[in-house]
Amino acid sequence: MNLITNNAVTMSSQEIAEMVGKRHDNVKRTIESLAAGHVIELPQIEVIPTATKPVNVYVFSGAKGKRDSLVVVAQLSPEFTGALVDRWQHLEQQNQAPALPGDYISALEHLLESKRSERLAIEQRDQAIATKAQIGAKREATAMATASAAVREAARLRDELGFSARHATILKVETALNRRFSFVNLRRWCKANGVTPETVPDKRYGEGVKAWPAAAWAAVFDIDLADLFGADGEQA
Repeated sequence: MNLITNNAVTMSSQEIAEMVGKRHDNVKRTIESLAAGHVIELPQIEVIPTATKPVNVYVFSGAKGKRDSLVVVAQLSPEFTGALVDRWQHLEQQNQAPALPGDYISALEHLLESKRSERLAIEQRDQAIATKAQIGAKREATAMATASAAVREAARLRDELGFSARHATILKVETALNRRFSFVNLRRWCKANGVTPETVPDKRYGEGVKAWPAAAWAAVFDIDLADLFGADGEQA
């Protein structure tokens, strides 16, 4: 269902639905979603009488409406963008109904204008498809960035707790086993084996504290951090 108002060719959401084989209400929801995201401009809505009851349709008109309708079809079914371009050209040619050129120069000018219109339609179709691809890529990048940030934050919080299967502070081991330990032998073992203990932040002291490696705990106190806290760094 297309309209011609004041010599301006228009195309309705109902005609787009019939072209791409979608339900009209689904097409209207796609139009409203793209307009809400400022991808297209919300077209004018008109009431079309039918045999049963009036139907509200969105009406695309003018160069802007033509471009927006291509974006909508690219979102719904990209394979129909070519058919939509052809439909617009057919309607525009019907509306213009140009007279046959009377001379050779006029014929060339008419052909040139036709080719320009065809190229513009193809560019608009490609832009509509690219717009859909950009929207999908942006959503994917945002999701990946959010997931990566969550993983990094979890790792940071785990290490700030001062214990893991790789190293642990004296306080964390004392808390887990309810025993007292001295750092002296742990430090001596590290020096003898050329190992540097980790330094983790501790807000209680306003500075970092030593987190001794699992090998030192095993050699000096026969404590297995993996058994004590679990392989993922939580207390077993």
